[in-house]
Amino acid sequence: MPITAKSLSEQAMQLPPDERMALVDQLLDTLDEPDASVDALWAKEAESRLAAYRRGEIQAASLSDVISKYQVPPNRT
Repeated sequence: MPITAKSLSEQAMQLPPDERMALVDQLLDTLDEPDASVDALWAKEAESRLAAYRRGEIQAASLSDVISKYQVPPNRT
């Protein structure tokens, strides 16, 4: 019997939460292939943002402000 994504998923759902999370991490690691050109672009962008910050052109934001900006408010019924 061939292994299918559905059968693997059903088996994985039987694992404890910490083991399921470890499995997710392992699967994601197999999809995360480094790309030197993307890494170079991000490095250039980071340097540009740091230089703008040091020149006073942009301000830093606290982590809590960034998180709250993107949090979905709970449903109020």
